[in-house]
Amino acid sequence: MTAGAPVRLVVVGLGVTGDAVLRWAAAAGHHAVVVDDRPDSVAPARRAVADALGVAVTAVPTGADAAALLAGTDLVVPSPGVPAHHPFLRAAATAGVPRRSEVDLAAELLAASGRTLVAITGTNGKTTVTELAVAVCRAGGVAAVAAGNIGAPLLDEAVAGTDPVVVAEVSSFQLAGTTAAFRPRVAGFLNLAADHLDWHGTFTAYGEAKARIFAHQGPGDVLVASADDPEVAALAATTPGRLVTFSVAPTADTGYRIGARADGAVLLTDDDREIVPVAAVRDPAPHDLANALAASALAAAAGVDPVQGGAALRDFVKGDHRMRVVAEIDGVPMIDDSKATNVHAALAAIRSFPRVVLIAGGRNKGLDLSTLRGGADHLAAVVAIGDAATEIAAAFRGVVPVSEAGSMDAAVRAAVDHAAVGDVVLLSPACASFDWYGSYAERGRDFARAVAALVEVRS
Repeated sequence: MTAGAPVRLVVVGLGVTGDAVLRWAAAAGHHAVVVDDRPDSVAPARRAVADALGVAVTAVPTGADAAALLAGTDLVVPSPGVPAHHPFLRAAATAGVPRRSEVDLAAELLAASGRTLVAITGTNGKTTVTELAVAVCRAGGVAAVAAGNIGAPLLDEAVAGTDPVVVAEVSSFQLAGTTAAFRPRVAGFLNLAADHLDWHGTFTAYGEAKARIFAHQGPGDVLVASADDPEVAALAATTPGRLVTFSVAPTADTGYRIGARADGAVLLTDDDREIVPVAAVRDPAPHDLANALAASALAAAAGVDPVQGGAALRDFVKGDHRMRVVAEIDGVPMIDDSKATNVHAALAAIRSFPRVVLIAGGRNKGLDLSTLRGGADHLAAVVAIGDAATEIAAAFRGVVPVSEAGSMDAAVRAAVDHAAVGDVVLLSPACASFDWYGSYAERGRDFARAVAALVEVRS
């Protein structure tokens, strides 16, 4: 859809990606309208792009009104949070109107302009690996930019950017709406564990959406995938592109991996070259090393010498709310891992420490929170918060000491009361934030505030 006659499109749901679609449509001479389930609740700042372009924002039509709108529509572009079973999207499918996501439109534009798309997905680690891959590319002398779920929307970058390599974090919601136009030159599939089942319905459907990241690749394209995750490995075996693996398993002897040298462990390329010593990586937990290997492999597939780019791995600092120590109270580190919004991420965090007082809970996304008990041998106690507090408490009752808290201040106080020297207090919620907060970042900031308040009281 990069050239030709003007297109009549309907954007479903007004959000950040919807804004990008409206800007693209206006620049390309297409005609767009926006429908939203709650148009009267959209904040004025959120409507700014639509208002500036003179695009109407109306309630999602139903019945005959939906049929009439769709009869004059060439394309439907839903925002990522709009599920496939939404009545308007079902009506569009019945009417034979194509549905495409914003990232699908962007991928087509990037391919037409000759720029390299590196697309990354997985249940956890997407943001970190995206940031790492950009850093490795730049250290290796290749201009690269992050886009998608971090940085500018991918469609904005495709329209206005110039960097030859675009590294995009892509969610299962976005991938579910892709077509054959979404063919990244390099794809990364990091891991797969239950998440967003309230949206996808089943784990199988969630995995199938993730696997669309490589579904339309060809023999000249590359898929970088974890060899340590059996779910990922099984799906990656079907790739039409070239498969490159990464692994932190001690027995791994192929792909990007950890190897032994006389002076210590090192990260290795798939052709046995040393990228960087493990001791030089700032965060050496297994999942951090896996992220570093994945980023090196992705950058290499985009044309970067991973050994030269390895300098970036020495200096890389993870973003906020990812295993960040915000303070110490009585010798106990207080760690913000608010971005851990599912069980898989929370378990990885828990297992990074010998003894943890865990603060967990929030809005469950259809996950089995009882599987958090898999980290019980690392837990000194659990403080349950948010809508899922009862589920969290039930998961651990009789296993480790557990209490419930009605606010972040109360949770921090309870966690510190449980903690002893040698423990860490870890906010790793395994749930979304949308019960008490507007985002995981807001939750993390409130944790830091509550910690600072307690530090002041005790000083």
